[in-house]
Amino acid sequence: MKIAGVDEAGKGPVIGSMFVAGVMIDETSLRRLGNMGVRDSKAISPNRRELLAIRIKKMCDYCVHEITAEQIDELRHIITMNEIVMKAHAHVLRNLKPDCAYIDASDVDASRFAESVTRESGVINVVAEHKADKTRPIVSAASIIAKVSRDKWIKELEEKVGQKIGSGYPSDPTTIKFLREWVSEYGQLPNFTRNSWKTAQDVLKGVEKT
Repeated sequence: MKIAGVDEAGKGPVIGSMFVAGVMIDETSLRRLGNMGVRDSKAISPNRRELLAIRIKKMCDYCVHEITAEQIDELRHIITMNEIVMKAHAHVLRNLKPDCAYIDASDVDASRFAESVTRESGVINVVAEHKADKTRPIVSAASIIAKVSRDKWIKELEEKVGQKIGSGYPSDPTTIKFLREWVSEYGQLPNFTRNSWKTAQDVLKGVEKT
């Protein structure tokens, strides 16, 4: 039986893409993931994450789906962020075609999230759990792939713009400083910002008032 795990990285940032990753492995090899020491990507150092990502990709089938800031802004006109995450999970599962999937629930109602992903993906046996990235090695592996993908995107963006942008999250002072300085210099938000985020609009308004 082929078992998949799916998780996202970058649901909440004001800057950049969200990455949803899926990892699939044969049930008989599932224990190998646990033995590798995979766990929630946020609890692993960046260097360790990158090493684990290489090993996971060698032993598993995987799929990474990127949803850009622009796409998120457009979709939020018609659906919620949770629905965007759900559809991205389904997209990944349609590509992997597992017999069974464990996913990190992005809805307060985990069973409702599982039902929605099942309906969208066509994968019948989908189990959604809160904090599955901490309890299910297959989801932890997906979490690592998603996180490494987003970290790579951030690094490449910083190299492109020639300055630090931080994590991209609203709580990060480096990110807010970057946005304020960008708007002050160019008079608009950078095109990789999620304009529909309140943080982005607050930065824009704040600069306009000064």
